[in-house]
Amino acid sequence: MIDPWIAVAVMFTVTYALRAVPLLLVRGELRNQRLRTFLEFTPYAVLTAMTLPAVIHATAYWYSGVAGILAAILLAWRGMSLMPVAIGAAATVWVVEMFAALG
Repeated sequence: MIDPWIAVAVMFTVTYALRAVPLLLVRGELRNQRLRTFLEFTPYAVLTAMTLPAVIHATAYWYSGVAGILAAILLAWRGMSLMPVAIGAAATVWVVEMFAALG
C-alpha cells in the first residue's frame, strides 16, 4: 500500500510544477493573440463545464435546471448584477418545478 504522505508529496510536487513551470519558461508578455485569448477564456470554459452539469442534475427535473440556466443567461445578458441573476434563476427553477409537480 502507498504511504499517504508520499502520495500527498507527489500531488504537491505535480501541482506546484504545473503552476511554476510556465512562470519560469515564459518571459515577458505573450505576443500570440490566439494563445492570449485562449488563456484568457480557459477559466470561464472550465467553470462552465464543471457547473452546468451540476446545475442540471441538482434539480428534480432536468428541464427545470435548463430553464434556470436560460433565465440566468438572459438576465446576465440584460446587464443584471450577480444577486438578481441568482435570485431570478432560482425563482425560475422553483416555478418550473412547481408546475411540473402539478402535472
